[in-house]
Amino acid sequence: MEMATVWRKIRNDADVAMLVAYTFSLAKQCGFSPVAITEITTGASELATNIVKYAGEGVMSFSWVVIKNHEGLEVKAEDRGPGIKDLELAMSEHYSTKGTLGLGLPGTRRLADEFEISSEPEIGTRVLFRKWKN
Repeated sequence: MEMATVWRKIRNDADVAMLVAYTFSLAKQCGFSPVAITEITTGASELATNIVKYAGEGVMSFSWVVIKNHEGLEVKAEDRGPGIKDLELAMSEHYSTKGTLGLGLPGTRRLADEFEISSEPEIGTRVLFRKWKN
């Protein structure tokens, strides 16, 4: 399957809702299983929600990738927010700076087949989420 990279701006809850609907539809069109569709949609929703909650605005992209003998959907989230001061702490279960359950980033990492995160204070955060098609 081939697809052009699709970019979506994330600025508010309405953008998050539209992104969730888009992600669900895209994952279904790509032929993922119902479980994988849910995992991809949940991961993208969490990343978009974090952009609004912590950075105010950012962008997300969706690409079909083929690496070695794997092919699947790659979701990237990028913002120019305050960054994450302690990534190790942020990736631990139940840690939150906003009074939430603190399950978002660690949960998103568990849903992905590949997950990478980088962040620099006052520069922003970048997250890569890949789900391989079986």
